[in-house]
Amino acid sequence: MKYLQDIGSYFLMLGTVFSHPTKGSVLRDLIYKEIDELVINSLGIVAFISFFVGGVVAIQTALNIDNPIIPDYLVGFATRQSIILEFAPTFISIIMAGKMGSFITSSIGSMRVTEQIDALEVMGINSLNYLVFPKIIALLFYPFVIAIAMFLGIVGGWVAGVYGGYSTSEAFIRGLQNDFITFHVIYAFIKTFVFAFILATVPSWQGFYMKGGALEVGKASTTAFVWTSVLIILTNFILTSLLLG
Repeated sequence: MKYLQDIGSYFLMLGTVFSHPTKGSVLRDLIYKEIDELVINSLGIVAFISFFVGGVVAIQTALNIDNPIIPDYLVGFATRQSIILEFAPTFISIIMAGKMGSFITSSIGSMRVTEQIDALEVMGINSLNYLVFPKIIALLFYPFVIAIAMFLGIVGGWVAGVYGGYSTSEAFIRGLQNDFITFHVIYAFIKTFVFAFILATVPSWQGFYMKGGALEVGKASTTAFVWTSVLIILTNFILTSLLLG
């Protein structure tokens, strides 16, 4: 019963977010701020993880196909498929559920604890639109982060494969080009847009409706990470079944 109430409050929040919009000039400044905090500030950790995980994928692939019958370009092919289909859109989004989601929940939760949200509502401002809508718009740029993750993951795989002696540059690049299906990239970005919406709204929901003091802010951040990760994984399964099944 509690879970149904939670889900009901989530959809109620979404309805309020898109009603009674805040003044355009104010929203514009808020959106720029959210782009900087949520998107730009995430690029460093995404670049670092993507490069080295791409290298790990290439090395593990090479070590598991050490057979003369298997074509040498398979290292590049497997790296490309792993990075584009799952690692970049899904794995990075789960990591962002921890980094980005915790930040969103704690910032809104702190405003709830310090009664700043109450002050916004007293002034007649739609606090949900003011706080959540700019995050949703800012995370429309989230596919840009995933595109960088894809690129650096493949580059990391190439560096590890070639300079680690597991593949030649020509074979790796031939694997990247072999049987390339454009829809796989489209599929990855469709997932990314859905994940971006989850990343913006679920942590906001947990932060906005939390009750208590500073200790509960930490608990809300943990709960937000769990909810966001579970929804990303379930959504990933559903979208994969619908789009690739």
